[in-house]
Amino acid sequence: MIDPEAERKEILRHYRRLLRYAKPFLKDNDAKIIKKAFNTSLEAHKDMRRKSGEPYILHPLAVAQIAVEEIGLGTTSIVAALLHDVVEDTEMEISDVEREFGPSVAKIIEGLTKISGVFDYGTSQQAENFRKMLLTLSDDVRVILIKLADRLHNMRTLDSMPRHKQLKIASETMYLYAPLAHRLGLYAFKSELEDLYLKYTDTDTYKDISNKIRQTRSARNKFIKDFTSPIEEELRKYGFKFAIKGRPKSIYSILKKIKKQNITFDEIYDLFAIRIILDVPLENEKAACWQVYSIITDFYQPSPDRLRDWVNTPKANGYESLHTTVMSRSGQWVEVQIRTKRMDEIAERGYAAHWKYKTEGTGSGESGLELWINKVRDMLEANNSDALEFMDEFRNNLFVEEVFVFTPKGELIILPDKATALDFAFEIHTHIGLQCLGAKVNQKLVPLSYKLKNGDQVEILTSQKQKPNEEWLQYAVTSKARTRIKDALREERKNKAEQGKAMLVNRMGQLEVADTQPNINKLQAYFNVPSVQDLYYRIATGYIDIKSVKEVIFSAAAEKATSMLELKTFDKEVQKIRGVNSDMLVIGENTLNMEDYKVAKCCNPIPGDDVFGFQTEDGGIEIHRTTCKRGIELMSNYGNRIIKAKWTDQKELAFLAGIRIKGTDRVGLVNDLTKVISTSLKVNMRSITIDSNDGIFEGNIMVFVNDTGHLDKLMQRMGRVPGVLTVERFE
Repeated sequence: MIDPEAERKEILRHYRRLLRYAKPFLKDNDAKIIKKAFNTSLEAHKDMRRKSGEPYILHPLAVAQIAVEEIGLGTTSIVAALLHDVVEDTEMEISDVEREFGPSVAKIIEGLTKISGVFDYGTSQQAENFRKMLLTLSDDVRVILIKLADRLHNMRTLDSMPRHKQLKIASETMYLYAPLAHRLGLYAFKSELEDLYLKYTDTDTYKDISNKIRQTRSARNKFIKDFTSPIEEELRKYGFKFAIKGRPKSIYSILKKIKKQNITFDEIYDLFAIRIILDVPLENEKAACWQVYSIITDFYQPSPDRLRDWVNTPKANGYESLHTTVMSRSGQWVEVQIRTKRMDEIAERGYAAHWKYKTEGTGSGESGLELWINKVRDMLEANNSDALEFMDEFRNNLFVEEVFVFTPKGELIILPDKATALDFAFEIHTHIGLQCLGAKVNQKLVPLSYKLKNGDQVEILTSQKQKPNEEWLQYAVTSKARTRIKDALREERKNKAEQGKAMLVNRMGQLEVADTQPNINKLQAYFNVPSVQDLYYRIATGYIDIKSVKEVIFSAAAEKATSMLELKTFDKEVQKIRGVNSDMLVIGENTLNMEDYKVAKCCNPIPGDDVFGFQTEDGGIEIHRTTCKRGIELMSNYGNRIIKAKWTDQKELAFLAGIRIKGTDRVGLVNDLTKVISTSLKVNMRSITIDSNDGIFEGNIMVFVNDTGHLDKLMQRMGRVPGVLTVERFE
């Protein structure tokens, strides 16, 4: 039962909390404007409810709260957050918003309205929406910050959504929003979005790691206290004002480390970081950070290859901090981060905090983050590739670190890590890139594919006769270079297609065959090419010999062409009956034979795994695990082709799975393992590789199992073999 009075009180409680957080920076009329926005939103959403059943107004209130409390945005952003769904959901228009709340709020809401909704229309529409969002990034970064707050609240309240929606929204979040939060310096956002993604796509792993973190909390707190007490004493002696925090790494980053280093939870040495935050004036920041570093290393031995100095050279997203890893007295490695209050706020609140300090006059010049936003603007203006291609290019540039190189005249050029001499050439000028022949790095001749290193001095060699080729795309990293190369290749292909068309018209004239569309269609079907342009291009490049265009094609191929068309329609009918677009694809039922779908090679799902189906271009269905890396991209980009799927019991079918084992070597170990595999559980083994070194062995075993239960039993029994220390599944 709904209690209107209780709901009214709940809404007011949220609203008052928002005002309490906003109070410190409110000027003259701000409180009235916020109240007006709240009342407008309340009226607009009065009859609306969220999937959870709660009043819809609580969502815009929560987004505004995140914007203030967690990002540190001001009045304009609060008003925009409160109204962010009003234009889309009601009769109110942008012009009404501008009249009531001014042009700044209207512009932000227009940006948010353009990019709203969950994109179910398929690839290009969805990518086009992302592209619109990035266009708004270069106009006013607050649009993206509010969008991120909106996405974070949606992820926090994803419980009430159906399973397929959870997977879709979580994958989209991981694909674009988490990397975007990272690039804008919102580390707390990025970590929480990644953890929530894991919570909904791999719930068991999420629960397992979070339980282990919870179980070790009291021991961890005692360790932090013992570790920091001598440092605190010394810092007070030197008269520092400071705060010390200790917190575990995010669940997602712990899992990443477990997978990357192939270790267990207990083997992660830097499970948590200790952060020392200093309260010092801007001009003393660097000296103070290094002084504290010196104090810490007086007590604990540092690892020389784990020192990271982002105080002197901040990251591109504005992040500044000094990181070191030291050995504690209990023999544990501990990561220590040293930073000032200003640096900490920038690390937590990213672009918003950076902007605040810049407007207060405490920031210097144009930051790496602003330079990056300017690059995004240039990239958007120059880009004419399709939206999906653009999205991939853009996303690849979100997580990268930088490399610092110089021109022959000593000018500094900043490029993404792993950038090549070819990227450098395009960074200087498009014409230099297009005519680039090679490069001299530190006076030595290198190929275009040479990966640049910090401090390299680069001189580009060009030639008028040089032209880009397909191979260039394999070692161009920057969006600018890749876009310009693709444009040039497209132009070249277009010119070749024109030549091919002329050759074909001439040939058809010789054969006295009319140059009509039906005849071109017959040629297309005969040579099995996807488009007319491809047909022309292949003729021009000699891939299709012009002499192989003969009279017989135009008579005999007609039947073939129609039968091919009929087949496509027949396939669609089969799909309708098969239920490709139905609510649930049940894998293993009589209605579907194994040849109707295939198990994805990228993640090798087996019965019992959480899976989804993906409808491929040829109408088939591919089964992926919900945690599959490729799956994230598919769910995010091709929402309309995702099919909910589940397994049935099917003991008669066997699926390939990989098991990785580690332990201490001994005579007869392999024999004991193979006995467990082949005799006790009747499992067929495809391959086994064991590598032994200094008494420690590592092995990979590929086995055929019925389902996850079968696999778990096998792994448990293998774990009981003397000498085996860890047994885990790998993709």
